[in-house]
Amino acid sequence: MGDARDSVRKVDRGGGRPGCPVRRGADGSWEVRGYAAAREVLRATETVQAGLGIETVEKMPSRIRRPVLYQDGPGHREQRRQTARFFTPRHVDAHYRELMTRVAEEQLAVLRAVGTAQLSDLSFTMAIEVVSDILGLTRSRPGLKSRLERFFPEEFGRPGLTSLHGLRWLLRQNANWLRIHLADVRPAIRAHRGREGERDDLISHLLAEGCSGAEILGECLTYAAAGMVTTREFICVAAWHLFDDPRLLERYRAAEEPQRLELLREILRLEPVVGRLSRRTTASMRVGGASVGPGELITVFVDEANADPDVVGRAPCLLRPGRVLELGPGAAGLAFGDGAHRCPGAGVAVLEADVLLSRLFALEGLRMTSSPRVSFKDEIGGYEIRNLTVTAPPRRG
Repeated sequence: MGDARDSVRKVDRGGGRPGCPVRRGADGSWEVRGYAAAREVLRATETVQAGLGIETVEKMPSRIRRPVLYQDGPGHREQRRQTARFFTPRHVDAHYRELMTRVAEEQLAVLRAVGTAQLSDLSFTMAIEVVSDILGLTRSRPGLKSRLERFFPEEFGRPGLTSLHGLRWLLRQNANWLRIHLADVRPAIRAHRGREGERDDLISHLLAEGCSGAEILGECLTYAAAGMVTTREFICVAAWHLFDDPRLLERYRAAEEPQRLELLREILRLEPVVGRLSRRTTASMRVGGASVGPGELITVFVDEANADPDVVGRAPCLLRPGRVLELGPGAAGLAFGDGAHRCPGAGVAVLEADVLLSRLFALEGLRMTSSPRVSFKDEIGGYEIRNLTVTAPPRRG
């Protein structure tokens, strides 16, 4: 499947303790680094969502329904069941492939016209257009990208009235929420009202459920974080691997779509965008042989679980397409989570990455002209890749 020249990880988040799948951390919470134990936690029914800014969501008035990401139990399962139709392979292919192709061609036309571009800009535009269509954000005013850029650089879970930093965070984020509501969500809601059956998107579904404007805003921002921001980083890290490994790029260019998608999933296994998933127990449970009591915090280290040699096989920190992960859920490992909160848009993200990258790397004379800069989101163990500059000669004629 490969040799010593195979690609290694680009994103170094610092290693844990090899051979220690479950342990207590210095703060008393539980840390899970083994693949099998991580799946136990993510699929358990004795846990609820933690992390991912849930501290901020809990400050919302109780009358406002929480976004589905922060729900658990029967209500969460029912919402996921009702919206699952937006993410089936058949629906994705029928409804979003043409859009992905059009946006990709538009972005590459910009690259060819100017001659140079930041891949993070190209990929973010791609992700915004696709997720906006899934959501039904059909009447946004110009500037959605900049509004999202202002909203998402903030750290999770830092608002408060007891410190100047916390107060500034709260005021800034409230202003960002208001901008997106007024410029994007409210116009979409107005366009959707009274047009039942004309569109099949998330806002139409939420309106039919009787959701308020504030609840729809919360869902849209949640999907934006999960589907726009993370996909941008995935596309960038995948391109970085392809630029740096001529053999891998040759393999990608020569492959048919199913094989290209598997190759991209292997990159995502190695470089999960969200590296930390947290749960809080609601009852006593066993995790990897350890006894965990109720009310305890468990953090799954996705990047380390995805490199568990007992599941991944030899040289788990090398990029080797074609691996078979016996425990599932697929070639990307736990990069999209697992269990009730597994990311529903996994298929969308991988397909849009391939639609853009397969066309990007078909350009003659394409080059990466600067070394990317990596920064980290410690709260979720995530990364951001910037300054990945690409150039392509203008198309003749």
